Amino acid sequence: MKRPFSKILSLLLIASVAISNISKAQESSLKPMGICLENYEYPYPVQYLSLTIQGESLKMAYMDVKPIVNANGKTIMLLHGKNFGGAYWVQAIKTLAANGYRVVVPDQIGFGKSSKPAKIQYSFQLLAQNTHAILDTLGIKKIAVLGHSMGGMLATRFTLMYPDMVEKFILENPIGLEDWKLKVPYQPVDAWYKNELKQDYNSFRKYEQESYYHGTWKPEYDTWLNLQAGWTLSPEYNRIAWNAALTYDMIFTQPVCYEFENIKAPTLLIIGQLDKTALGKNMVSEEVRKTMGNYPALGRSTQQKIKGAKLVEIDGVGHIPHVEAFDKFINPLLDFLK
Repeated sequence: MKRPFSKILSLLLIASVAISNISKAQESSLKPMGICLENYEYPYPVQYLSLTIQGESLKMAYMDVKPIVNANGKTIMLLHGKNFGGAYWVQAIKTLAANGYRVVVPDQIGFGKSSKPAKIQYSFQLLAQNTHAILDTLGIKKIAVLGHSMGGMLATRFTLMYPDMVEKFILENPIGLEDWKLKVPYQPVDAWYKNELKQDYNSFRKYEQESYYHGTWKPEYDTWLNLQAGWTLSPEYNRIAWNAALTYDMIFTQPVCYEFENIKAPTLLIIGQLDKTALGKNMVSEEVRKTMGNYPALGRSTQQKIKGAKLVEIDGVGHIPHVEAFDKFINPLLDFLK
């Protein structure tokens, strides 16, 4: 028996109100986060490397997790995305360590538990150099590099800068597979900064739900959202917003998509097919927006650019496969590493 339209509309309204109430309850329980997440404990011990960059004394945080059993002598480095720090790799770290790998997980300068500079100029070359300094400190000579989202752009730059060091190269839904400045009007850093100062729990969640999780939301996503949104309640949020603006400018102005053909390491692309992430798509017309963030097409075109690259397409999954569908992410990764 079909329900009358008015009944269906009422049910939808009730569901919408319920979701809104849940969101408000989650927002009200949000805790202010320290500028370097001092009040949040990472899943593994955090170490720090002291760096002097453009006259500033900074500390770069990282986790160095040894194999749990049957060490295989191999190391993999996990590079986080723009809206995250290393903590969201927790399940991947545990599984990789249980399979004999040493796992190194940096927080880039400006992110997570690392320092938030006052006025440095960001570049992917700088981040790659900082990351290389950690590996030097640990005495690591050979490594597999896995980059997610913005970390994919960094992983690409790192692999191009240090090709003799990278044994295997993995990209998980990386941004930067297309050059957004060809379609999106340039925004000065001050404009990015002004926009970041307006952010709160609801705006971050709306963006992530639409772009990352194809309109869905699960309670476990709040763990990582709350770290980012908690910063907006910090008295030092202006420093965090400034760093976010600078790194947006770095992403926008320093594309890596023209250099994939220079990658020589064995390559794996893991691409959630429902991802819609694209920088600046809110600044263009609906017609142009439809041409951006087409990850099924971007994954296939990138595979063609990197000689011998293997592509794993994950249906029904968005921007963060290792959070949304861990088994579909980790199984092809372990197969490739072996």
